[in-house]
Amino acid sequence: MRRGIAASALVASLALTATACGGSDDGDSKADGPVTLTWWDTSNATNEAPTYKALVEQFQAANKNIKVKYVNVPFDQAQNKFDTAAGSKGAPDILRSEVGWTPAFAKKGFFLPLDGTDALAEQDKFEPNLIKQAQYEGKTYGVPLVTDTLAFVYNKALFKKAGITEAPKTWDELKADAAKVKDKAKVDGYWGSTQAYYAQCFLYGEGTDTVDASAKKITVDSAPAKKAYGTWQSTFSGKGLHKADTTADAYAHIQDAFVNGKVASIIQGPWEITNFYKGSAFKDKSNLGIATVPAGSSGKAGAPTGGHNLSVYAGSDKAHQEAALKFVKFMTSAKSQETVALKNSTLPTRGDAYTSQVKADPGIAGYQGVLSAAQPRPALPEYSSLWGPLDTELPKVAGGKEPLDKGLSNAELAIAKLVPDFSK
Repeated sequence: MRRGIAASALVASLALTATACGGSDDGDSKADGPVTLTWWDTSNATNEAPTYKALVEQFQAANKNIKVKYVNVPFDQAQNKFDTAAGSKGAPDILRSEVGWTPAFAKKGFFLPLDGTDALAEQDKFEPNLIKQAQYEGKTYGVPLVTDTLAFVYNKALFKKAGITEAPKTWDELKADAAKVKDKAKVDGYWGSTQAYYAQCFLYGEGTDTVDASAKKITVDSAPAKKAYGTWQSTFSGKGLHKADTTADAYAHIQDAFVNGKVASIIQGPWEITNFYKGSAFKDKSNLGIATVPAGSSGKAGAPTGGHNLSVYAGSDKAHQEAALKFVKFMTSAKSQETVALKNSTLPTRGDAYTSQVKADPGIAGYQGVLSAAQPRPALPEYSSLWGPLDTELPKVAGGKEPLDKGLSNAELAIAKLVPDFSK
């Protein structure tokens, strides 16, 4: 899951206009001739894209008969753009697909099943949960490229100043620590997000979710969910707990405060590792503490598994698909993933890519340590869209404009429209 990483819509529009997609490349469909692939990359255009562009050059140098047209599409626009393009048979040959998009596009028939293909020849090298998350109805539609999860990240120096020697293991401990930081370090100890993706941690802490996919039941307004969101709501008021920011720029405000030592801890993902290090508080990288998110009353601690897969467009011809499979295998190889991790500070999806050099980055090593607590999303095509209603209601609740019960009731009604075959 990536947040706050959009590029200029105008630039993207020009790039897409100028780029021919794989399904309609002129003269490139001959199996014995040169093939030109189009890859839509949704990574951060500033911090991450240069590394992927360099890998594209390496691939082309080793495969003279394959050219790759690289297009960086802003993450927050890519899902709709691909949906439109695939529906009109004009999609790119390869998409960097967020894990939540993969089952949705697979259901529509837009992605090629990859089981038994060269792209998944080394499937046993990948984390099993990540392969599972790339599947829909028993078939695999993506090869994991990068993964992520949320963690409790904290400023070790500020915690030490408050006499705190380790990260909190429960939300009650977090609140107590926040008060100590406020007393001793004179800054807020914790600043939480009102976004539904971040609040998901609280649901897992109570052993529940927005829906029970296997039972086809909506659970966002259940007793465990109400308890979870009640705990979430309580982290916005109290000594050392920053009040809820419900503005459009909340993400940037929270991030800026943390990297510059104005708040001691937040919940955040590894996509911000490089930006952590740019802040004044983490010029010394070892000052960044990374721990599993605090546990709920069930004793469980967890966060959603995010990340991106490389998927192949089912509408491309055979020559393009074969070339695309070769490209996907190269980009998800251990060597390529090691390169990406070293350059971008993102998490590899296969164990053999966690080399000693990669684990020398304290950010990567720290997040690798919390991956075991991450929970894969159910193979429900509509799952990612379920956060939409909550993103509407939760800021109102956190800002005191709506009671929690009303917010969850409204969210339940909206979610019921997204999964009409689910019971309440």
